[in-house]
Amino acid sequence: MTKRGITVTVLGQDLDTKHINELVVEQLGAVRYRDAYGIKTLSGESWLFDYGILVSWGTPEDERQQLLAQLEEIISDGAVSIPMEQYAWVVDEAQGFAVAHDVLTLPSDDTHVKLALSHAFAQSAKVMYFEDIALKVIDSTAKIPHQLAATGKIPLSRVEVSKTRGHLLTTINDINLHFGLLDTPEFFWDYPELESLYLRLSKYLDLQQRIEILGKKLATLQNMLDMLAEEQHHKHAAFLEWIIIILIAVDIAIYFF
Repeated sequence: MTKRGITVTVLGQDLDTKHINELVVEQLGAVRYRDAYGIKTLSGESWLFDYGILVSWGTPEDERQQLLAQLEEIISDGAVSIPMEQYAWVVDEAQGFAVAHDVLTLPSDDTHVKLALSHAFAQSAKVMYFEDIALKVIDSTAKIPHQLAATGKIPLSRVEVSKTRGHLLTTINDINLHFGLLDTPEFFWDYPELESLYLRLSKYLDLQQRIEILGKKLATLQNMLDMLAEEQHHKHAAFLEWIIIILIAVDIAIYFF
């Protein structure tokens, strides 16, 4: 059995839907399968997902790099560094599907089988993308509780807290609403017989558990930032009340003197 490589690449936030058909379908000859585009290369095939993930099967590095260069113009908010994961696959019709030590054994070389598994790889990579965003937010706010406990003062301005909250809420909305990471892909409405392969690989990648852990981390951050925002709101309201009191006092003083 010949072992071939699988490369999962995080390109960025998502794809530019206005120009994707022009480049991917018309120029690269891709075939669309709901939220994925199948792209044939000289030596392999790749699956491009709407949410900025590329899963390449049996594609040499030079061909993959060439494809990445062609896709640059339709990537929205491209990744500063392009994270990727490496796996391998073999075909063994007698054994059927199995996965161990990052090596997949497939029951056939069928395109739809690889697409079904690519959905799990793509969702896992997108979770990794959001995990990286969450880690940056965690690092940027890690000292806040300690500084608040030590000084009694919030080390961020109202604007900084609002920006951080907005960034966090955008990430939470993207996970829960925009990228379908919590849902089974629509592809399996048409190919329900392949869903078991997707579910087995998702379990191997700890997809559901990672999403739950990520959600708990983001919820904890959101609670902390909400508390900080509320505290700053109270301080700002108290500051305005003192200004009003002072103005009233000045007005009274002018009236009597």
